[in-house]
Amino acid sequence: MFFGKDRRVVHRILVVEDEPLVAFDNEHFLTHAGYVVVETVDALSQAEAVLASQVVDLVIADVNLSGNRDGIKVATAAHARGIAVLFVTGACPSDARHLAYGCLYKPYSQRDLLSAIEVVDAIMRGAKIPRLPRGLSLFERGVDGNAA
Repeated sequence: MFFGKDRRVVHRILVVEDEPLVAFDNEHFLTHAGYVVVETVDALSQAEAVLASQVVDLVIADVNLSGNRDGIKVATAAHARGIAVLFVTGACPSDARHLAYGCLYKPYSQRDLLSAIEVVDAIMRGAKIPRLPRGLSLFERGVDGNAA
């Protein structure tokens, strides 16, 4: 299903997750899958610092960080820098669809997370979109990256 590491555009991922076990599992799994996890953070201020100082291709962001909707603020900061976002959350934010490629609903399997990243990567490359994993909702995006 994957098109080859040399063709993908997503290499460096920022994980924004405040559930420690989910964050650890995601970081470990994504590293094992060949991605560079530049940081795993659990707060808006930490995410903003990483976005300002490191190269990031994709932000995987939970929406509700410590009970707040700070994941949307993370997505806003990433979007302003032209960085792709994938929400991973139990409740996808309808008011923030313009900030992300889609939303992977919790709970999700590691295989579904990897497939969701591959879907986002294919969209970014303009390639044929692979089969969507269970729990992934794509947001319609225009050619310029804005919601259609």
